[in-house]
Amino acid sequence: MSAMHQDTSSDLRVVGSKLKDILEISNTSLKTRKVIVELCDIGATRAARLSAAGIFGILKKLGRDTVRDGDKQKSQIAIDGGLFEHNTKFSSCMESTLMELLGEEVSENIIIEHSNDGSGIGAALLAASHSQYLEIEES
Repeated sequence: MSAMHQDTSSDLRVVGSKLKDILEISNTSLKTRKVIVELCDIGATRAARLSAAGIFGILKKLGRDTVRDGDKQKSQIAIDGGLFEHNTKFSSCMESTLMELLGEEVSENIIIEHSNDGSGIGAALLAASHSQYLEIEES
């Protein structure tokens, strides 16, 4: 999908190539390739908006969805994965949707960054936090 989004050729050559190589659909018309690009846009937009809603829910649960008494706490969100890293349509839509949900004042304090090996780092943080609870239970 990322390659298809980046195809700026007048005949959508990359889209045709991907359809042929991956799905074994050859000899597609320009109209068909345009429809495919539109479907990819719809899918990426939906996924990005759902992702933003999930992030918003976490920020809301943490109380980071509003500015209270002028206190502007920064929140940094680390995201791992090829979809966020390589699909600019997805990442820009996710960020703009999050801004839409939070409002301009709160979203100024939100930083979204790509994090390599975010899954491994997240697992390590979860394991570390769980081990702290085990120490408390044993005391």
